[in-house]
Amino acid sequence: MLPLRSVVLIVLAASVALASGERDKLSVRPILLSEHPDDATHRVYVKGQVVTTLRFEQPVDPIKTKMLGWEGRLEPLAVVRNKVLLEPIHDLDDDEAIPVVVTLIDGTEVPFLLRPPGRRGWSWTDQQVDVFKNRESHAAMHAALMDALKKNDALSEENQRYRKEETSEDHALAALLASGALVQTPFKVVDRFFGKDEDAEIDAQVLQGNNKAAVVFKIKNLAPEQPWSMKSARLVTLDKGHERAVAIRATVREIMPGGSGVMAFVVDGGAFMEDGKLTSLSLEVYRHDGMRQAFIQLDPTLIAR
Repeated sequence: MLPLRSVVLIVLAASVALASGERDKLSVRPILLSEHPDDATHRVYVKGQVVTTLRFEQPVDPIKTKMLGWEGRLEPLAVVRNKVLLEPIHDLDDDEAIPVVVTLIDGTEVPFLLRPPGRRGWSWTDQQVDVFKNRESHAAMHAALMDALKKNDALSEENQRYRKEETSEDHALAALLASGALVQTPFKVVDRFFGKDEDAEIDAQVLQGNNKAAVVFKIKNLAPEQPWSMKSARLVTLDKGHERAVAIRATVREIMPGGSGVMAFVVDGGAFMEDGKLTSLSLEVYRHDGMRQAFIQLDPTLIAR
């Protein structure tokens, strides 16, 4: 932890704390079995101490259903009629994969590969996976339709957010700060911090603007192999933990080993108001593996005129 200063506190050692939104990212999704051999093994994304349920249309044969190399990493699997329950004892490593073969009562074998939620591709934990052997059944088609509608809603929401960001003053300011164009913004640097841990070296600047505050991170990735990326950021009031909006812009999506990048955060002055009074804010940054990389406390004196 770096020393406390008048307006900000920054922690650059990664911790296991997770933002509440990250804990709740559990998924229920359908799988339609394919006759194509290339699609035979389905990946299921599991997390430590979270039960994942594989649900089938017909009963499962518990004797012929098994995992390979699971000892010490998962609890023994349980079969309850047409469901298979899986629970990792702890999070799997990025390179771990555990094979599971589920045998249905009619002799059909369905192979799966248990994987940790990753940076690339699927990033949520599977809470329940509904497996359909008959792709033409009413239940299978209904599940596929609901899944498609959910994905469409998510894309529409994301597109709407992007459209709002394109015209947002705070996002425009964050883009200028990330690009290094400080002189083109109303901000001035009021504090600066430097920190380093095993994976990252961070030079942080705190800025004061016209009823706005900002933080700029210059990040160097010290990891020998793992790219660095931000998984999420969270801005909350310090007293009651109420969520606040923050505009974010970065020069790159991933920082390769040995490389550097810049991230800028802009906070509107209204975010410091809670119950009619000014309050401090907490800005938390979580990296690719869900670990908290940085924590900054922003004092309302940053927007004082």
